[in-house]
Amino acid sequence: MANYRYSSNRYSSKRNKRKRKKENSLLNFIIMFFIMCFAGLVAFYTYLVTLPPITNFDVIKPNQVTSIYSSDGEIIKTFAPFKFKKVEIENVPQDLKNAIIATEDKNFYKHSGFDVLGLIRSTLVNIRAGEVKQGASTITQQLARILFLSNERTFDRKIKELIIASRIEKTITKEEILEMYLNAVYLGSGAYGVQSASETYFDKNLDELTLAEMALIAGLPQAPSVYTPLKNPDLAIKRRNQVLKRMYKTGRITKEQFEKAKQEKLNLSKKASIYSYNKAPYLVDYVLTELEYLGFTENEISQGGLKIYTTVEYEAQNKAQEAVADLLANAGLTQDKTQGALFSFSPITGRIYAYVGGKNYGKTQYDRVTNAIRPPGSAFKPFVYATAVQQGLRHNDILEDTPLEVGKWAPKNYGGKYREKIPAWLALAVSSNVCAVRTIQKTGINSVISLVRDLGITTPLQNDMTIALGSNGVKLYDMVVAYGAFANGGFRVRPYSVERVENSRGVVIYENQGPKIAKVLAYETASEMTYMLKKVIEKGTGRGANIGREAAGKTGTTDDYRDAWFVGYTPEIVTGVWIGNDDNSKLGGHITGGSIPARIWAAYMRVATKNSKIEKFDYPILNEEDKNSDVNIEEKYKAKDEKEREKEKEDKKLEKQQRHIRDEKPEAEETNVLQQPFKMPSQKPVEVKKLAPIQTPLVPVPETQVSVPIPPLPSAN
Repeated sequence: MANYRYSSNRYSSKRNKRKRKKENSLLNFIIMFFIMCFAGLVAFYTYLVTLPPITNFDVIKPNQVTSIYSSDGEIIKTFAPFKFKKVEIENVPQDLKNAIIATEDKNFYKHSGFDVLGLIRSTLVNIRAGEVKQGASTITQQLARILFLSNERTFDRKIKELIIASRIEKTITKEEILEMYLNAVYLGSGAYGVQSASETYFDKNLDELTLAEMALIAGLPQAPSVYTPLKNPDLAIKRRNQVLKRMYKTGRITKEQFEKAKQEKLNLSKKASIYSYNKAPYLVDYVLTELEYLGFTENEISQGGLKIYTTVEYEAQNKAQEAVADLLANAGLTQDKTQGALFSFSPITGRIYAYVGGKNYGKTQYDRVTNAIRPPGSAFKPFVYATAVQQGLRHNDILEDTPLEVGKWAPKNYGGKYREKIPAWLALAVSSNVCAVRTIQKTGINSVISLVRDLGITTPLQNDMTIALGSNGVKLYDMVVAYGAFANGGFRVRPYSVERVENSRGVVIYENQGPKIAKVLAYETASEMTYMLKKVIEKGTGRGANIGREAAGKTGTTDDYRDAWFVGYTPEIVTGVWIGNDDNSKLGGHITGGSIPARIWAAYMRVATKNSKIEKFDYPILNEEDKNSDVNIEEKYKAKDEKEREKEKEDKKLEKQQRHIRDEKPEAEETNVLQQPFKMPSQKPVEVKKLAPIQTPLVPVPETQVSVPIPPLPSAN
C-alpha cells in the first residue's frame, strides 16, 4: 500500500513538472514576442528620427482630384477645390486652431509627426482585426496623406504615411504644418480649407465666426459629407457639441463658454450652396452613398484621385433634370415647397439611367427619391391586380364597377362615374376605385402585402383595404423597383450606379459584377399586368405618357390633389415621377398623375429610349389581341351604344333649335368609348379563385421612416 502511494506521488510530481515546463515555455514565448515587437518599434522609431528633411517641399502639389463620370464619358462631378481661399496662420483665430487640435490631434505640439501611444493602441486593434480599423493619424500624417498618398486603408500606406510625416516635421515648423493643413483639408460641400468652409456655410470671414461655428468646422474633417450642415444639420450640431466638449475637457474653453456655445442655434448662410463642379448633384449624393456601401472611405473618395465611372447616361440625366424643373415652372408651380422627383433604371441590368431628387439642389438637398415617403394613390393598384392575377384573374374577366360600401367606408370613383360591369383591364385603365377594393376583398389584404414586400416596397403598410387605393406612404425608389418586375418577366432587380472605379494609376480597383436579381412574380403575371398597364397609356388615364412606342404604366393621384405620380416602363427602362409639396399641402389646381407627372415621364423617356434596341415587349399575350382582346369588346359595346348616341345627338339638336341658339357651336361628338358608361349584358361576374398566398414571409419593416438608399441584396426564391 505504501509502495502504491509512493508511485502515485512520484507520477503526480512528474506531471506537475511537465505542466510547469509548458507554462514556462509559453510565458517565455510571449515575453520574447513582446521584446521583439518593442525592439522593432524602437528600431522603426530610430529610423524615423534619423530621416532627412524633404527637399523642394515648397513646390509639392496635392494629389490628383477624384472625378465622377457618366457612362458616355461626361464629367459630372469633381472634387477639386472649386471653393478655395488660402489663409495665413496668423489670421486663423486661436479658438479655431484649438478646436482643430483638440479634435484631430491633441498632442500636436508634443510629437514628432506621430503619436507613439496612439500608434501602439491602433496597431494592436488593427492586428486583432486583421485589417486597418483604427487610424490614430496626427495632423502631420493627414497632411502627408493629402500631399503624397492615396487613401487606401492598408498597412503599407500607413508605414509610408509615418515616414513622410516624420520627414515633414524635419522640413517645416509646427505652425507651417498647421497652416498647410488648415488650407488643404477637405471640409465638405466643395470647400477646401477653413476660409472656404467659413464662407460656404456661414458667409463670414474667419474672424467673424462664433465659437460654436468654429467648432462645427473643426468637426468636419472626420466625415465631411456626413456632417455637412447643408445636408445634415442635426448631425452637424451633434458633432459640433462633441468638439466643444473636447475643448472644455482639454482646458481650451471654460465651462461657461461650453454651455453657451452648445445652446447656439445653427445660422447658415442664406446663399449657402455647393461650390464643387457638379452637374447632377442628387445623383452624385446617391453615388457617394453607394461607394461608402461598397467600402470606400470619405477621404478615399474626395482626395484619392479616383476615376469613378457611373451607369448614368448624361443626356438622359440632363433631360430628366430639365423636365422636372421646366414642366413644374410652366404649370406655375414655382414655390420652393413644390417639388418633383424622377428615378429611372434598367429592369434587365439594374443600371441607373437618371436620378433627380428635387427641382433645385441649391435650395434643398433633401432627396425625394430615397427619403420621401408619400402615398402613391392609384399607382398602387397594379399590385392589387397582380395579386389577383397570381390567384387566377385574367385581363378580360368581368368586374363590378358599381357603388360599394365596406362597413362604414364607401369608396367612390373619380367624378362619381360608374360603368356597371367592365373587364379587368378597363377597370385598371380608368382607375376604378370600387373595382380595386372588390379585388382586394377577394385576394385578401395579407396576400397583397406579401407580394409588395417581394417586389421591393419597404415602408410600413396598414392591414386594411384602403391600401388598394394607395393610402399608405411609399418611396419613389421602391415603386420603380417594384414595377420593374412587370417589365422583365417577374424579377426584382437591384439598381446600382457605380460601374467601376480606377485608382490614380488607372488600375481598376472595383467593377460591378452584374445584376443582383430575385424571382418574385410568375412570368404569366408579369405578362397580364403589362397587357393591362399598356392599356392605361393607350386608352386610360395615362394617355399623357404616350411616347409613340410600346409602353405601360399607371397614374396615381391622392386625396385633395396632394400627390401626383406616374410610374411606367418600356421593355428596357422603368421610370417613376412624383410631384407634391414638401409640407404635404394641396398642389395648386386639380393636378393628377395623368397630367404633369405623365408629361415629365414622356419628355424624359423620349430621350432615354432614343437608342433602345428592344421596341416591343416579349409577351405573347400582347400579340393575340385580335383574337380575344379588348379590341373586340370595345367594338361590341361601341356598336351596341351607337343608336343611343345618335338619338342623344338628335335630341340635343332639336333642343337647340327650340331655344333658338343660333350662334352656339355644336358640341363635339364623343368618340372615345371610355367616355361612355359601359352597359354590359347581364352576366355573372367571374369569381377569382382564391389560391394559397405566395410562400414568402413578410419582411419586417420598422415603424420609423428610415432612409434605405441601397436595399439589401435580393435573395433568390
